[in-house]
Amino acid sequence: MKLDGKIALVTGAGRGIGREIALACAAEGADVILAARSVDALVEVAEEIANTGRDAQVIETDVTDRASVESMAGQALDRWGRIDLLVNNSGIAGPSSPSWEVRPDEWDETIAVNLTGVFSCCQVVLPSMIERRSGAIVNIGSVTGKRPLLNRSPYAASKAALIGLTRTMAEEVGPHNVRINLISPGTVEGDRIDWVFEQQAKALGRDADEVRAQFVESTPLRRLVSARDVANAATFLGSDESAGITGADLNVTSGLVMY
Repeated sequence: MKLDGKIALVTGAGRGIGREIALACAAEGADVILAARSVDALVEVAEEIANTGRDAQVIETDVTDRASVESMAGQALDRWGRIDLLVNNSGIAGPSSPSWEVRPDEWDETIAVNLTGVFSCCQVVLPSMIERRSGAIVNIGSVTGKRPLLNRSPYAASKAALIGLTRTMAEEVGPHNVRINLISPGTVEGDRIDWVFEQQAKALGRDADEVRAQFVESTPLRRLVSARDVANAATFLGSDESAGITGADLNVTSGLVMY
């Protein structure tokens, strides 16, 4: 198993991509720390992990609150003594409106969760990884950080910034044998992408099913990405199988973006 005996911390682990990553980590042999604002959702995931024979710790966490992030790391390290893998998955969609109509509070919230939250989680976990000279971090970005998506400027900006953050941090921590990589998922099946299709359809004056079909047809594989596709990439980048990879931006997009 790719993560046998490792301790993985996954933020935004209650649903969607985060849930699939947490379950995949457990399936690959890791005990998993589950962090998010919604404890009820985390408890359900923890029960699923327990059924696989692995252990899970639930920690209520708001990545926009530095004290909450520090508490998360402290609780995790107190229980396990180490964190081998951090997956920064917490994120929000942000507003869907023209750039000139985005409210300042909408911009601030999107950046706070999608960018500053990732930075904070890295900051509180990295010292212990550096001290042990071992660890991996996987940041979850988005293809929207690399190609335009109508009316999504705060989200696009936050995800584009993760590319620079990941590469710079990877350069800094590489000499300490710590790796940091980024996954840029494409259109991932689920409630969030359904909402995006609806918003795009509204802005373009088209039918949501038509917009969805256009997205699918624009990919060489002619399909949307599944959350499991992203989870498989995360467990690979968090494992020793990717020991020679750091600072990478891995596209999981069904070929929608290849750069």
